[in-house]
Amino acid sequence: MTAAGVQASGLTADELQQIRDALAAGRKPRVQFTESAGQISGQVGQVVGLEDPAVSDEWVVVKFGRDELPFSPGDLRIAPKGPIPKKVAPAPVEPAEPVLSGPEFLIDKPVPVKPPAQRKSEEEVPVAAPRKAARPVKAKPGPSLTVTLAYGEGEWTIAANQGAKALARPYVIRPAEALKMVSLIDVPGVQEAVDQIMAAERAEAEQQAQRLRAELAEVEARLAELGEAG
Repeated sequence: MTAAGVQASGLTADELQQIRDALAAGRKPRVQFTESAGQISGQVGQVVGLEDPAVSDEWVVVKFGRDELPFSPGDLRIAPKGPIPKKVAPAPVEPAEPVLSGPEFLIDKPVPVKPPAQRKSEEEVPVAAPRKAARPVKAKPGPSLTVTLAYGEGEWTIAANQGAKALARPYVIRPAEALKMVSLIDVPGVQEAVDQIMAAERAEAEQQAQRLRAELAEVEARLAELGEAG
């Protein structure tokens, strides 16, 4: 059984010649798919080319929608003039419900379940806004501690202060202790300055020792003279 308005016969030799002439003139003749084309029977396309029938049975190239597909002449016919009636799908037939005689069994019907009523407390409880994280409190730093090692007038002194409070007033220390403290300080220029100070003190001490030796020699010579005179 063929669809309404769709013939089962395909294109004839004369119709194929008409299509060939139309393509040569730059036209794209309209064709309609026959029942042998399957699900697209009754739809309309445009012939865009003819291939070699000796190579394949499907040699009529038809543009249908966005596709260009080859079909056999038996799948096509010249499209009728005017609008093409669309296929109307038959309405589905709903199966009739069986009629049951006798009383209805309520056990066969599902009992409707009412949704549980929502508690009022759950509906009206406001959602509290998240609190901002408290900033950490920084501990107040204690008073600074300052230890001062100084050199002046040929003496090394050390003092200690905590803030404005003097923990140890400047007192004299031995040069050897001062040199040990200076050796712990790895600051460029400090050790060189200390070396210059110690070299100057050493030179002054040698000069003083020479003067004392000369004075001692004079005193010893005076004692010798006095001893001979006695």
